[in-house]
Amino acid sequence: MDARDTPEQAELRRTARQLARELGPRTVVDLEDRGRIQRLAAAVRDAGWLELRHDGGGAPLASGVEAAIIADALGEAVADVAFAGPVLAADLARRAGVSAADGAVVGFARDLLGPAVQTGATTAADLYAVDCDGESPAVVYVLCPEAGGFRLAQVQVDGGGDGASHGTDLTRAILTIPAGAPVSDVREATRLVTRADLDAFTALGLALTTADLIGAMRGVLELSIAYAKERKQYGVAIGSFQAVQHLLAEARCLLEGAFSVALNVSWSVDELGSGEARMAGRVAKAYAARAARTVCETAVQVHGGMGNTWECLVHVYLRRALLSSQWFGDDGEQLRQLQLARLGVADGPT
Repeated sequence: MDARDTPEQAELRRTARQLARELGPRTVVDLEDRGRIQRLAAAVRDAGWLELRHDGGGAPLASGVEAAIIADALGEAVADVAFAGPVLAADLARRAGVSAADGAVVGFARDLLGPAVQTGATTAADLYAVDCDGESPAVVYVLCPEAGGFRLAQVQVDGGGDGASHGTDLTRAILTIPAGAPVSDVREATRLVTRADLDAFTALGLALTTADLIGAMRGVLELSIAYAKERKQYGVAIGSFQAVQHLLAEARCLLEGAFSVALNVSWSVDELGSGEARMAGRVAKAYAARAARTVCETAVQVHGGMGNTWECLVHVYLRRALLSSQWFGDDGEQLRQLQLARLGVADGPT
Protein backbone atom coordinates (compact mmCIF):
# COMPACT_ATOMS: atom_id res chain seq x y z
CA MET A 1 0.00 0.00 0.00
CA ASP A 2 1.02 3.62 -0.59
CA ALA A 3 0.41 5.44 2.70
CA ARG A 4 0.74 8.90 1.16
CA ASP A 5 -2.34 11.04 0.64
CA THR A 6 -3.35 11.72 -2.93
CA PRO A 7 -3.74 15.44 -3.74
CA GLU A 8 -7.51 15.05 -3.30
CA GLN A 9 -7.10 13.31 0.05
CA ALA A 10 -4.64 15.93 1.25
CA GLU A 11 -7.15 18.66 0.39
CA LEU A 12 -9.94 16.74 2.13
CA ARG A 13 -7.78 16.38 5.24
CA ARG A 14 -6.98 20.10 5.24
CA THR A 15 -10.60 21.11 4.69
CA ALA A 16 -11.96 18.71 7.29
CA ARG A 17 -9.51 19.92 9.92
CA GLN A 18 -10.26 23.54 9.16
CA LEU A 19 -14.03 23.03 9.40
CA ALA A 20 -13.76 20.99 12.60
CA ARG A 21 -11.48 23.52 14.26
CA GLU A 22 -13.65 26.47 13.29
CA LEU A 23 -16.97 24.97 14.40
CA GLY A 24 -15.89 22.45 17.04
CA PRO A 25 -15.86 23.29 20.77
CA ARG A 26 -12.87 25.18 22.11
CA THR A 27 -13.97 25.06 25.74
CA VAL A 28 -16.25 22.83 27.78
CA VAL A 29 -18.79 25.67 27.89
CA ASP A 30 -19.02 25.53 24.08
CA LEU A 31 -20.65 22.11 24.37
CA GLU A 32 -23.83 23.94 25.44
CA ASP A 33 -23.86 26.30 22.46
CA ARG A 34 -26.81 25.00 20.43
CA GLY A 35 -26.29 27.50 17.65
CA ARG A 36 -22.72 26.36 17.10
CA ILE A 37 -23.74 22.70 17.19
CA GLN A 38 -26.42 23.29 14.56
CA ARG A 39 -23.96 25.13 12.31
CA LEU A 40 -21.49 22.28 12.64
CA ALA A 41 -24.11 19.64 11.84
CA ALA A 42 -25.32 21.64 8.82
CA ALA A 43 -21.76 22.04 7.55
CA VAL A 44 -21.07 18.29 7.81
CA ARG A 45 -24.35 17.47 6.09
CA ASP A 46 -23.88 20.06 3.33
CA ALA A 47 -20.36 18.80 2.66
CA GLY A 48 -21.85 15.40 1.80
CA TRP A 49 -19.72 13.59 4.37
CA LEU A 50 -22.61 11.48 5.67
CA GLU A 51 -23.09 9.90 2.23
CA LEU A 52 -19.46 8.92 1.66
CA ARG A 53 -20.23 5.21 1.85
CA HIS A 54 -23.44 5.26 -0.19
CA ASP A 55 -24.10 7.06 -3.49
CA GLY A 56 -27.45 5.43 -4.23
CA GLY A 57 -26.00 3.24 -6.95
CA GLY A 58 -24.85 0.28 -4.89
CA ALA A 59 -21.20 1.36 -4.56
CA PRO A 60 -19.51 3.59 -1.98
CA LEU A 61 -18.92 7.14 -3.10
CA ALA A 62 -15.58 7.29 -1.28
CA SER A 63 -13.10 4.80 0.12
CA GLY A 64 -12.47 3.92 3.73
CA VAL A 65 -9.42 6.19 3.60
CA GLU A 66 -11.54 9.29 2.89
CA ALA A 67 -14.05 8.36 5.60
CA ALA A 68 -11.22 7.83 8.10
CA ILE A 69 -9.67 11.20 7.20
CA ILE A 70 -12.86 12.95 8.28
CA ALA A 71 -13.24 10.81 11.41
CA ASP A 72 -9.66 11.74 12.33
CA ALA A 73 -10.33 15.46 11.84
CA LEU A 74 -13.54 15.39 13.90
CA GLY A 75 -11.83 13.46 16.68
CA GLU A 76 -8.96 15.94 16.77
CA ALA A 77 -11.40 18.79 17.41
CA VAL A 78 -13.71 16.68 19.65
CA ALA A 79 -16.41 17.86 17.25
CA ASP A 80 -19.85 17.21 18.72
CA VAL A 81 -21.58 16.09 15.53
CA ALA A 82 -22.89 12.74 14.31
CA PHE A 83 -20.63 11.23 11.66
CA ALA A 84 -19.58 7.60 12.14
CA GLY A 85 -23.10 6.56 13.16
CA PRO A 86 -24.83 7.79 9.97
CA VAL A 87 -21.93 6.64 7.77
CA LEU A 88 -22.11 3.12 9.18
CA ALA A 89 -25.90 3.06 8.73
CA ALA A 90 -25.53 4.11 5.10
CA ASP A 91 -22.90 1.43 4.53
CA LEU A 92 -25.12 -1.29 6.01
CA ALA A 93 -28.12 -0.10 3.99
CA ARG A 94 -26.03 -0.14 0.81
CA ARG A 95 -25.12 -3.76 1.43
CA ALA A 96 -28.83 -4.57 1.68
CA GLY A 97 -29.57 -2.72 -1.56
CA VAL A 98 -31.46 0.25 -0.13
CA SER A 99 -30.86 3.96 0.40
CA ALA A 100 -30.29 4.93 4.00
CA ALA A 101 -33.19 6.76 5.67
CA ASP A 102 -32.56 10.26 6.98
CA GLY A 103 -31.31 10.08 10.55
CA ALA A 104 -30.76 6.33 10.35
CA VAL A 105 -28.31 4.67 12.72
CA VAL A 106 -27.37 1.08 13.54
CA GLY A 107 -28.63 -0.60 16.69
CA PHE A 108 -26.06 -2.41 18.83
CA ALA A 109 -26.35 -4.70 21.81
CA ARG A 110 -24.92 -3.52 25.12
CA ASP A 111 -21.40 -4.69 24.24
CA LEU A 112 -21.40 -2.46 21.10
CA LEU A 113 -19.50 -5.12 19.15
CA GLY A 114 -21.74 -5.31 16.08
CA PRO A 115 -25.24 -4.79 14.67
CA ALA A 116 -27.95 -6.24 16.92
CA VAL A 117 -29.56 -9.45 15.65
CA GLN A 118 -33.31 -9.82 16.32
CA THR A 119 -35.32 -13.01 15.92
CA GLY A 120 -38.83 -11.89 16.82
CA ALA A 121 -41.37 -9.18 16.06
CA THR A 122 -40.08 -7.07 18.95
CA THR A 123 -36.67 -6.38 20.42
CA ALA A 124 -35.67 -8.89 23.10
CA ALA A 125 -33.23 -6.56 24.87
CA ASP A 126 -32.33 -2.88 24.95
CA LEU A 127 -30.66 -1.49 21.83
CA TYR A 128 -28.05 1.25 21.74
CA ALA A 129 -27.55 3.51 18.72
CA VAL A 130 -24.20 5.30 18.96
CA ASP A 131 -23.40 8.67 17.40
CA CYS A 132 -26.93 9.54 16.37
CA ASP A 133 -28.52 12.93 15.79
CA GLY A 134 -29.76 13.82 19.24
CA GLU A 135 -32.42 16.24 17.99
CA SER A 136 -34.40 14.23 15.43
CA PRO A 137 -36.14 10.82 15.53
CA ALA A 138 -34.12 8.04 13.97
CA VAL A 139 -34.62 4.75 12.19
CA VAL A 140 -32.50 2.12 13.88
CA TYR A 141 -31.30 -0.72 11.66
CA VAL A 142 -31.07 -4.26 13.03
CA LEU A 143 -30.54 -7.65 11.40
CA CYS A 144 -32.88 -10.64 11.29
CA PRO A 145 -31.43 -14.11 10.57
CA GLU A 146 -32.47 -15.71 7.31
CA ALA A 147 -31.10 -18.70 5.40
CA GLY A 148 -27.69 -17.75 4.07
CA GLY A 149 -27.46 -14.36 5.74
CA PHE A 150 -29.44 -11.61 7.42
CA ARG A 151 -32.44 -9.56 6.42
CA LEU A 152 -32.22 -5.82 7.07
CA ALA A 153 -34.92 -4.67 9.48
CA GLN A 154 -35.63 -1.49 11.37
CA VAL A 155 -36.94 -0.23 14.65
CA GLN A 156 -38.94 2.97 14.38
CA VAL A 157 -38.22 5.08 17.44
CA ASP A 158 -40.47 8.12 16.95
CA GLY A 159 -41.36 8.67 20.56
CA GLY A 160 -40.44 5.07 21.35
CA GLY A 161 -36.91 5.52 22.64
CA ASP A 162 -35.61 6.80 25.94
CA GLY A 163 -34.12 9.77 24.12
CA ALA A 164 -30.52 10.51 23.24
CA SER A 165 -28.03 11.08 26.01
CA HIS A 166 -24.29 11.61 26.06
CA GLY A 167 -23.27 9.30 28.88
CA THR A 168 -19.51 9.21 29.25
CA ASP A 169 -18.80 10.90 25.92
CA LEU A 170 -20.01 14.50 25.95
CA THR A 171 -19.68 14.92 22.17
CA ARG A 172 -21.69 12.01 20.71
CA ALA A 173 -25.24 11.03 21.58
CA ILE A 174 -26.38 7.49 22.35
CA LEU A 175 -30.01 6.56 21.75
CA THR A 176 -31.43 3.83 23.98
CA ILE A 177 -34.36 1.77 22.67
CA PRO A 178 -36.02 -0.27 25.43
CA ALA A 179 -36.76 -3.95 24.92
CA GLY A 180 -40.14 -4.64 23.35
CA ALA A 181 -39.88 -2.11 20.51
CA PRO A 182 -41.53 -3.36 17.27
CA VAL A 183 -39.25 -4.63 14.51
CA SER A 184 -40.32 -4.26 10.87
CA ASP A 185 -38.72 -5.25 7.58
CA VAL A 186 -37.10 -2.71 5.30
CA ARG A 187 -39.32 -3.52 2.33
CA GLU A 188 -37.01 -1.94 -0.22
CA ALA A 189 -34.17 -4.31 0.65
CA THR A 190 -33.22 -6.30 -2.44
CA ARG A 191 -30.59 -8.64 -1.01
CA LEU A 192 -29.48 -10.32 2.18
CA VAL A 193 -26.56 -9.09 4.23
CA THR A 194 -23.97 -11.87 4.16
CA ARG A 195 -21.29 -12.83 6.66
CA ALA A 196 -18.73 -11.30 4.31
CA ASP A 197 -20.77 -8.08 4.33
CA LEU A 198 -20.70 -8.07 8.12
CA ASP A 199 -16.94 -8.62 8.13
CA ALA A 200 -16.50 -5.66 5.76
CA PHE A 201 -18.91 -3.56 7.83
CA THR A 202 -16.95 -4.41 10.98
CA ALA A 203 -13.70 -3.48 9.23
CA LEU A 204 -15.17 -0.07 8.39
CA GLY A 205 -16.35 0.37 11.98
CA LEU A 206 -12.91 -0.49 13.28
CA ALA A 207 -11.32 1.91 10.78
CA LEU A 208 -13.58 4.80 11.79
CA THR A 209 -13.24 4.27 15.54
CA THR A 210 -9.48 3.87 15.21
CA ALA A 211 -9.26 7.07 13.15
CA ASP A 212 -11.30 8.88 15.79
CA LEU A 213 -8.84 7.70 18.44
CA ILE A 214 -5.93 8.98 16.34
CA GLY A 215 -7.58 12.37 16.05
CA ALA A 216 -8.33 12.50 19.78
CA MET A 217 -4.72 11.66 20.60
CA ARG A 218 -3.43 14.36 18.26
CA GLY A 219 -5.83 16.97 19.62
CA VAL A 220 -5.18 16.30 23.31
CA LEU A 221 -1.41 16.15 22.70
CA GLU A 222 -1.42 19.52 20.95
CA LEU A 223 -3.46 20.93 23.83
CA SER A 224 -0.95 19.56 26.35
CA ILE A 225 2.09 20.86 24.46
CA ALA A 226 0.58 24.33 24.28
CA TYR A 227 -0.17 24.22 28.02
CA ALA A 228 3.37 23.04 28.82
CA LYS A 229 4.76 26.05 26.96
CA GLU A 230 2.59 28.52 28.90
CA ARG A 231 2.33 27.06 32.41
CA LYS A 232 5.19 28.21 34.60
CA GLN A 233 6.65 26.85 37.82
CA TYR A 234 9.65 28.36 39.58
CA GLY A 235 9.61 31.07 36.94
CA VAL A 236 10.08 28.75 33.92
CA ALA A 237 7.71 26.90 31.60
CA ILE A 238 7.02 23.32 32.72
CA GLY A 239 7.78 22.24 29.15
CA SER A 240 11.45 22.86 29.95
CA PHE A 241 11.42 20.11 32.59
CA GLN A 242 12.88 16.87 31.33
CA ALA A 243 10.22 14.74 33.03
CA VAL A 244 7.45 16.57 31.19
CA GLN A 245 9.38 16.38 27.92
CA HIS A 246 9.72 12.61 28.32
CA LEU A 247 5.99 12.18 28.90
CA LEU A 248 5.09 14.21 25.82
CA ALA A 249 7.73 12.53 23.67
CA GLU A 250 6.44 9.08 24.58
CA ALA A 251 2.90 10.21 23.80
CA ARG A 252 4.04 11.46 20.40
CA CYS A 253 5.67 8.08 19.66
CA LEU A 254 2.47 6.25 20.59
CA LEU A 255 0.47 8.56 18.33
CA GLU A 256 2.75 8.02 15.33
CA GLY A 257 2.70 4.25 15.75
CA ALA A 258 -1.09 4.20 16.03
CA PHE A 259 -1.42 6.46 12.99
CA SER A 260 0.59 3.99 10.93
CA VAL A 261 -1.68 1.02 11.69
CA ALA A 262 -4.75 3.23 11.25
CA LEU A 263 -3.68 4.04 7.71
CA ASN A 264 -3.43 0.32 7.00
CA VAL A 265 -6.94 -0.55 8.13
CA SER A 266 -8.58 2.38 6.34
CA TRP A 267 -6.85 1.27 3.13
CA SER A 268 -7.73 -2.39 3.67
CA VAL A 269 -11.49 -1.68 3.92
CA ASP A 270 -11.76 -1.52 0.12
CA GLU A 271 -8.50 -3.10 -1.05
CA LEU A 272 -8.45 -6.43 0.81
CA GLY A 273 -10.93 -9.23 1.30
CA SER A 274 -13.47 -8.69 4.07
CA GLY A 275 -11.82 -11.18 6.42
CA GLU A 276 -8.35 -9.73 5.92
CA ALA A 277 -9.68 -6.20 6.37
CA ARG A 278 -11.38 -7.15 9.63
CA MET A 279 -8.14 -8.70 10.91
CA ALA A 280 -6.22 -5.53 9.99
CA GLY A 281 -8.86 -3.55 11.84
CA ARG A 282 -8.47 -5.66 14.95
CA VAL A 283 -4.71 -5.11 15.01
CA ALA A 284 -5.12 -1.35 14.53
CA LYS A 285 -7.85 -1.02 17.15
CA ALA A 286 -5.90 -3.04 19.72
CA TYR A 287 -2.88 -0.74 19.31
CA ALA A 288 -4.80 2.54 19.07
CA ALA A 289 -7.17 1.90 21.98
CA ARG A 290 -4.31 1.16 24.35
CA ALA A 291 -2.24 4.07 23.04
CA ALA A 292 -5.14 6.53 23.32
CA ARG A 293 -5.71 5.65 26.93
CA THR A 294 -2.04 6.28 27.73
CA VAL A 295 -1.89 9.54 25.76
CA CYS A 296 -5.04 10.93 27.40
CA GLU A 297 -3.78 9.97 30.86
CA THR A 298 -0.49 11.68 30.03
CA ALA A 299 -2.38 14.83 29.07
CA VAL A 300 -4.13 14.84 32.44
CA GLN A 301 -0.76 14.47 34.18
CA VAL A 302 0.85 17.29 32.23
CA HIS A 303 -2.03 19.59 33.16
CA GLY A 304 -1.54 18.70 36.81
CA GLY A 305 -4.38 19.56 39.18
CA MET A 306 -6.12 21.54 36.45
CA GLY A 307 -6.38 18.36 34.36
CA ASN A 308 -8.89 16.94 36.84
CA THR A 309 -11.25 19.92 36.70
CA TRP A 310 -14.47 20.23 34.71
CA GLU A 311 -13.29 23.40 32.98
CA CYS A 312 -10.28 21.69 31.37
CA LEU A 313 -11.01 20.31 27.89
CA VAL A 314 -8.71 17.32 28.47
CA HIS A 315 -11.44 15.21 30.08
CA VAL A 316 -13.63 15.72 26.99
CA TYR A 317 -10.93 14.06 24.88
CA LEU A 318 -10.55 11.26 27.43
CA ARG A 319 -14.30 10.63 27.50
CA ARG A 320 -14.47 10.52 23.71
CA ALA A 321 -11.55 8.10 23.58
CA LEU A 322 -13.27 5.79 26.06
CA LEU A 323 -16.36 5.48 23.86
CA SER A 324 -14.36 5.04 20.65
CA SER A 325 -12.31 2.35 22.39
CA GLN A 326 -15.40 0.39 23.43
CA TRP A 327 -17.30 0.77 20.15
CA PHE A 328 -16.59 -2.36 18.06
CA GLY A 329 -14.46 -3.68 20.92
CA ASP A 330 -11.59 -2.39 23.05
CA ASP A 331 -8.00 -3.60 22.95
CA GLY A 332 -8.77 -6.61 25.14
CA GLU A 333 -11.59 -7.76 22.88
CA GLN A 334 -9.49 -7.32 19.75
CA LEU A 335 -6.61 -9.31 21.23
CA ARG A 336 -8.99 -12.11 22.23
CA GLN A 337 -10.39 -12.26 18.71
CA LEU A 338 -6.91 -12.23 17.17
CA GLN A 339 -5.85 -15.00 19.51
CA LEU A 340 -8.90 -17.07 18.58
CA ALA A 341 -8.31 -16.55 14.85
CA ARG A 342 -4.57 -17.18 14.85
CA LEU A 343 -4.17 -19.77 17.61
CA GLY A 344 -7.58 -21.40 17.41
CA VAL A 345 -8.15 -21.07 21.16
CA ALA A 346 -10.15 -18.58 23.20
CA ASP A 347 -8.14 -18.56 26.44
CA GLY A 348 -4.53 -18.80 25.33
CA PRO A 349 -2.33 -21.78 24.58
CA THR A 350 -2.47 -24.72 26.99
